[in-house]
Amino acid sequence: MALSIEELKEKIMEKALKGPKTQLYVKDFYACDPEAKPRAVKNAANDLVKEGRMVFWSSGSTTMYAAKERAQKEQD
Repeated sequence: MALSIEELKEKIMEKALKGPKTQLYVKDFYACDPEAKPRAVKNAANDLVKEGRMVFWSSGSTTMYAAKERAQKEQD
C-alpha cells in the first residue's frame, strides 16, 4: 500500500536533507515509496516546493530539487 501524501513528503524531505547529494532528480525520490506512481511522487515534491521546504535547482538543461536549507548552505 502506498504511503499517504504527507508520509511521502516526509520521506522525500528526509532523503533531501540526509542524502549524499544536495540536488536530486525526481526519479531519486521514487525509492521513497516504491508503490507510489511516479506522478504522485512528482506532485509531492512539487508541493514541497510550493510550501517553501524545497527549491528547484537548474543545471541549465535539467531541473532538479534541493532541500532549502542545504541549497542555502551551498550558496554561502
